[in-house]
Amino acid sequence: MPRPRLCRKIKFNPHVTYFKPQGVPMRNLKIIKLSLEEAEALRLKNIERLEQIKCAQKMNTSQSTFQRILTSAYQKTSLALIKGYAIQIINK
Repeated sequence: MPRPRLCRKIKFNPHVTYFKPQGVPMRNLKIIKLSLEEAEALRLKNIERLEQIKCAQKMNTSQSTFQRILTSAYQKTSLALIKGYAIQIINK
C-alpha cells in the first residue's frame, strides 16, 4: 500500500492559466496540462533561483519528489514550446 500523499505548499496563484502560440486559434491546438505543483516548482527553481533542497522544503516534500515534479514540468513545457502546443495551468 503506498504512503499517503502529503499536502504540498503552493504559494503561486496564476492570474493567467493559458499560454498559446500567437496567431493559432485555440481550437487548432493540442493542450498540455501543467499542474499548480509543476508551475510552483518552476517558479521556485527558475524565478526565485533557490537550491532544490530549499525548494523541496518550501513545498513540504522530499528532494527526490521535488525533482520528479520539476522534471515533469520541464518535459511538458519543452514539448509545448517545440511542438507549438498550448499550455494550461490546472489545479488538480
